[in-house]
This record gives sequence, C-alpha cells and structure tokens, in this order.
Amino acid sequence: MIDLFLEAEIDVGYVKAIKTMQGATGVFLLIWLSGGYAQTSAIVAEPPAASRYASSNEKSLKAENRRLQKAVVRRLSLTRGLSASNILVVARNGVITLGGSVPAGDQFDLAVATAKSVEGVNEVRNDLTVRPEGF
Repeated sequence: MIDLFLEAEIDVGYVKAIKTMQGATGVFLLIWLSGGYAQTSAIVAEPPAASRYASSNEKSLKAENRRLQKAVVRRLSLTRGLSASNILVVARNGVITLGGSVPAGDQFDLAVATAKSVEGVNEVRNDLTVRPEGF
C-alpha cells in the first residue's frame, strides 16, 4: 500500500516536471519563431520625413501581420478534426510559421492545408511536431 502511494507521488512529480519543461520549451519556441532580436546601441539618424514614412509603413506591416495571424488562428480553431490548442502561429509578410504540436499525424497535414487556405497566406512553414496528448 505504501509503495503505491510513493509511486503515485513520484508520478505526480514527474508529470509536473514534464509540464514545466513543456512550458519552458513553448516560451523558447515562441521567442525563436517570433525572431526576437537584441537591441543594439548604435543610433542611426534618418531624415524626419523618411522616419515618419518608415514608421507608418512599419506600423501597417505589423498590423497586417497581426490580422493574418489572427485569421489563421481562427481558421485552425474552427477546423473540425484538428486540435489546435498547442499550435503557435507566427505571420511575417504573408509567410505563416506553424510551431508547437498536434496529437496525431493526420492533423499535421490538416493544419498546414488549413493555414494555406486563409486569404493573404503566401507560404506556410511547418515546424509542427506530433506529440500524443498527455505528453
């Protein structure tokens, strides 16, 4: 009886450790996929008109990336037969990168096909892995 109790404690500890590692891996993957860059100390002066133009163009590009990302996430979450809860979506200039995991191999192809079907998507990069639920 005591052995069963000890095994249960070990299993719970093991599961917590695995979940913690998954969370850390997910954060790392999100940062890596988003292409986080370190700030540099170099300052480059631009003419005021050019900086305003670049700033507004950059803002519209970011807004378009966010719109496309939300559209793909929405389409993935509404797709029957697809468990999209562990799929990360990054959008950059019409290129969608899918990261994270799906529970079965057939969902792997379904996620890619669904992302490609969204208007404005030019390319889909697939960084998904197959990981059965509970792992």
